[in-house]
Amino acid sequence: MSNKYERNNLLLLYSVFSYFAVINKLVIFASDVHLSTMTTPIFNSEKSLQAVLYVANRLERKDFHKIFKVLYFADMEHLNNYGRSITGDTYIAMEYGPVPSAIYDIFKVVRGDSYQWPQVDTLKRLFTVKNRYMIEPIKDADLSLLSNSDITALQNSIDEYGKLSWDEIVERSHAYAWNSTQLNSRISVEDILKEKGADAEYIDYVTSLINLQKECK
Repeated sequence: MSNKYERNNLLLLYSVFSYFAVINKLVIFASDVHLSTMTTPIFNSEKSLQAVLYVANRLERKDFHKIFKVLYFADMEHLNNYGRSITGDTYIAMEYGPVPSAIYDIFKVVRGDSYQWPQVDTLKRLFTVKNRYMIEPIKDADLSLLSNSDITALQNSIDEYGKLSWDEIVERSHAYAWNSTQLNSRISVEDILKEKGADAEYIDYVTSLINLQKECK
């Protein structure tokens, strides 16, 4: 009797483990499908550096976190209005909100954490990093490298988010696009546009344009 009972328990445990193994594979498959179909923008290092300088020269608190969030909302506005972001950076859904991945790498290079960026001396002539997380601009932005619409979106973001506290701007950034993305994963162009209320036709137009530009590079 006890052998039969133990055998039934083993069969039950095997069934449970098999069930969760299948569920886990389905979750991984769904995640892979999402990552393969999501669209990310094309990074523009020149505009990104000028956008950083524009924002850093106009904020009272010039820390990484505040600059990242101001850039995020400016990119979101410009992407929704004109079909392209300003920086072209890919934002990562990190714990305290979206972080522009390439710009963050640039900040770490200037801070001395990494030497992956080839023009490190040029970067250090634009700004320095103080106390690990504070940007100290050496130059102001070259406005000839930013369009009028770039500048408007950057200034709008500074005006709306520049004086918010850490907690306030984290809360504002934890909206649809961030919530729709797995932590420490890339936020898609599709989700950013959905957060702004864009319809499916416009989202398809923007993502098709980005993908075409990638094919032509």
